[in-house]
Amino acid sequence: MEKQKILFESGNEVAAFAAKQINYHIMGYYPITPSTQIAEFLDQMKADGEHDIVMIPAEGEHSAAGICYGASTGGGRVFNATSANGLLYALEQLPVQSGTRFPMVMNVACRTVSGPLCIKGDHSDIMFTLNAGWIILFANTPQAVYDMNICGLKIAEAVKLPVIVAFDGFFTSHQKRRCMVFEQDETVQKFVGEYHAECSALDLEHPVSIGSYMNEPDVLNNKFQLHQAMEEAAKVIPEVFAEYAEISGRQYGMAEGYCTEDAEVLLCLLGSAYHTAKVAVDKLRGQGKKVGVFTTNVLRPYPAEELFQYCKNAKTIMVGDRQDSYGAMGGNLSIELKAMLQEHGKGADCRVLSRVYGLGGRDFYESEAEEMLLSCYRADTPKFDYLGKYSGDINMQTQQYFAPISEKEASPGVTQCVFEGTDRQRAAKVQGGRINETTAMPKRLAPGHGACPGCGIPVNVNLLLRGIEGNVVLLFQTGCGMVVTTGYPKTAFKVPYVHNLFQNGAATLTGLAEMFRQRQKRGEYPDGEITFVMVSGDGGMDIGMGSALGTAIRNNRLILFEYDNGGYMNTGYQLSYSTPKGAKSSTSHVGPEQYGKPFFHKDMPQIMAASGIPYVATVAESNPLDFIKKAAKAKAYAAEEGMAYIRALSACPLNWGDKPNLERKVIGAAVDCCYFPLYEVERGHTSLSYDPGEKKIGVEQWFSMMGRTKHLTKPNYSCVTAGIQKEIDRRWEILKAKAEHEML
Repeated sequence: MEKQKILFESGNEVAAFAAKQINYHIMGYYPITPSTQIAEFLDQMKADGEHDIVMIPAEGEHSAAGICYGASTGGGRVFNATSANGLLYALEQLPVQSGTRFPMVMNVACRTVSGPLCIKGDHSDIMFTLNAGWIILFANTPQAVYDMNICGLKIAEAVKLPVIVAFDGFFTSHQKRRCMVFEQDETVQKFVGEYHAECSALDLEHPVSIGSYMNEPDVLNNKFQLHQAMEEAAKVIPEVFAEYAEISGRQYGMAEGYCTEDAEVLLCLLGSAYHTAKVAVDKLRGQGKKVGVFTTNVLRPYPAEELFQYCKNAKTIMVGDRQDSYGAMGGNLSIELKAMLQEHGKGADCRVLSRVYGLGGRDFYESEAEEMLLSCYRADTPKFDYLGKYSGDINMQTQQYFAPISEKEASPGVTQCVFEGTDRQRAAKVQGGRINETTAMPKRLAPGHGACPGCGIPVNVNLLLRGIEGNVVLLFQTGCGMVVTTGYPKTAFKVPYVHNLFQNGAATLTGLAEMFRQRQKRGEYPDGEITFVMVSGDGGMDIGMGSALGTAIRNNRLILFEYDNGGYMNTGYQLSYSTPKGAKSSTSHVGPEQYGKPFFHKDMPQIMAASGIPYVATVAESNPLDFIKKAAKAKAYAAEEGMAYIRALSACPLNWGDKPNLERKVIGAAVDCCYFPLYEVERGHTSLSYDPGEKKIGVEQWFSMMGRTKHLTKPNYSCVTAGIQKEIDRRWEILKAKAEHEML
């Protein structure tokens, strides 16, 4: 047995530690709770010089999976981590990788799949992958997460299939436990051995075509070979587990059980709940009940023979599913166990009961495991049910928390926007919009939401809506703005509101806006005008950029409003493509080998302007009058010509590392150093809204006001700061040139 040491760490931490010890070539990643920490921990170790893994931040989980697939075709070792809807977004890529037989390891911290949106743990995500052709190991402790990450790579490379290491989100991913890890990275690297890919897209002497087009019978043969690889995996997995036991002292089986030998009643559970149930088993055994519990450590290939050995003597088995296969009278664990028993001729003399439990992270207690076991002794126990359910009251009336805002109330006439000129010179002119006058506008976003002190989101949303008179329908993409305003069953919105996921907000709002116009056209909806506004932030214009650009190219008549808070704040401040260069975040640490985010922020307003939409603008709460007037313009353009895009620099004191009462000054400094210039692009013509002139400050002064960038003011980072200043000045000069020369 090799030398080991004790760590008191979570499942996410030891997954990252195992990856560090393996020293993968590439990690493609995108943050999503609760798997995000794996990339965060790896980045911290990267900053400290502990590994050589190239960490590539993708703009979404689909791209992260593509990065990993592309890297795997290059003959190296590849790593990833995701959860929930991120896993589903990447799902399209999974069969591609298994079908072309390139190994890698992906950790899945299992979480509830939306909708409704819930970030807590259950198994509704991992069950979508059962047919993806990936080997799936399921770890029920942080220790098992570490061990299976090491074994998983060796298994993947032995059978040329990718591997998922799954575990319970929050229960296993975040709970710290005593774990044994190898003292030396070399021990792990020796165990997994060197990897020699059978083929590589980088082999210029033997060029191969990967992912060829296929018809029958080749497709049939390809899928059959994948099946054969899974059968081979069923042999390899126990061998690798046994080999690992020799160096670690920890033996894993395809499945495992507790007090199953003479058990008349058994409970089958997946993940961390297995250990809770063992406590209940001990209690009932003390009362003379012959009960036991078993679980599976492998979901694919399905360990039918190993599972049968644990349940062959039972008279009743209760299967607990942390997800439901709706309409099948049980989740996937139940369905497959029933099929296994039938295959072994035990379907008739063993009663199988199913319970769905623990959805949305609902805790599973020893008392519930006890009740599940005891219910197996009752003849009238339902075959299928939900544990701890509430089906609702059909007589309950939906509560409306706010009185509706009438069009008259929302149209006090404090801003009027008219178009003047013709052709290229045609532009919108705003009358009114003074700050004191716009207080007459009703607040569509009510106070009492859960935003952090100093958060810029409600400030910016309310400023935007001050300039938009008349009826408004809002759509929020996932992010802090959504999470803090719509905690069920209450809402902070006084107007109609829709939520959809990060990557598809603009397309969703397009569908709603066009449905409104089509129903009006058919006489199904009253005449009148609605301004449709999509609100995005927290990196939503990374993962949602494709949908946003599609909407821009179609020039759909709506407003896209982005609160730019410079990171994925809703998941704990990971870097986004809008994070300033050099800023530290939970995936751009500062250390001997890193100075923070290594590349410049994305210029989304210019990207949108290049799409040809009629109106683009930047705004800031430090210049509120300018903000309100641009909102009024956006409404006018969306009503008459097409899509309008507005971007606001939005404060996040929690993650920026400044004080909530100083946010307006911090925002103002960003404007004065021209990191965030104020301008607008109307029908292709650029005009500056604010030129700091002699008031222009250096970016270092702005950096000094925030904890995330204060390190850049130190002499050892002077070259980095100078480079950032040069790029800011370059972008500012280009912007001024566009404003001065109409043809640019």
